[in-house]
Amino acid sequence: MKKIRLGVLASGGGTNLQSIIDACANQSIAAEVAVVISNNPDAGALQRARNAAITAECINHRDFSRRDDFDAAVVARLQHHQVDLVVLAGFMRIIGDNFLTAFPMRIMNIHPALLPSFPGLHVQQQAIDYGARFSGCTVHFVDSGVDTGPIIIQAVVPVLPDDDSDTLAARILEQEHRIYPQAIDWYARGLLQVDGRKVTVLQTQPAAAALINPPLKS
Repeated sequence: MKKIRLGVLASGGGTNLQSIIDACANQSIAAEVAVVISNNPDAGALQRARNAAITAECINHRDFSRRDDFDAAVVARLQHHQVDLVVLAGFMRIIGDNFLTAFPMRIMNIHPALLPSFPGLHVQQQAIDYGARFSGCTVHFVDSGVDTGPIIIQAVVPVLPDDDSDTLAARILEQEHRIYPQAIDWYARGLLQVDGRKVTVLQTQPAAAALINPPLKS
C-alpha cells in the first residue's frame, strides 16, 4: 500500500510529532513524515525531525506583517513537499482560509479535551474548575472555527479528586500519543467517511463499555 505524505506543523516540544514519527518507523501507520514546519525557531519539534532525518523548516511568523502572508508561505512549502495530509501537533497559530482552501478536509488537529466541551486554551484547568468527572482528547478535522471541525476519535480519562492541570494533562497526553497515529492511519487507508459533522470509520469496531466516575458501588 502506498504511504501518504504528512506535513506536520508544530510550535513546541513535539511529543505528538514523536509518536507519529515512531508509528511511521514501525510501520503501524501507512504514512511517512515528509516535512516538519514550525513557526518557532526554538521548537523542540524541529530537532526531533532532524534526529529522524526528516526535513525540518522554520517559517517564523514574526517575519511577516500579515497573517495571510505567513499562511501562504507555509502552504507553499507544504505543497512543495507534496503533502497529502496536514497534521497539527501543538501548532499555536490559527488556521486561516489559505490552509483550508489548499487542503480541504485534509488537515487534522488534536485537542486535549472532549470536544465540543472546552475548546481553546488552558482546557485541563477549565475541566477541573468546572467540576467535570471526565476529560480526554479529541482528534478532529479542521474547519474555519476554533476546535469545531468533525470529530474523528476521542479518548476519555477520569478527572481525579487530587488532579491539577499538570497531572491531568500528563494522563491526557498518554492517550493523545495513542489516538493521533490511529486517526492518521485510518485516513491513510481510506477508512474515514465524512458526512457533514459525522465521521464514520469504515471498519468493524467493538462497542465501548460505559464509563462512570466516581465508580458505582460494586
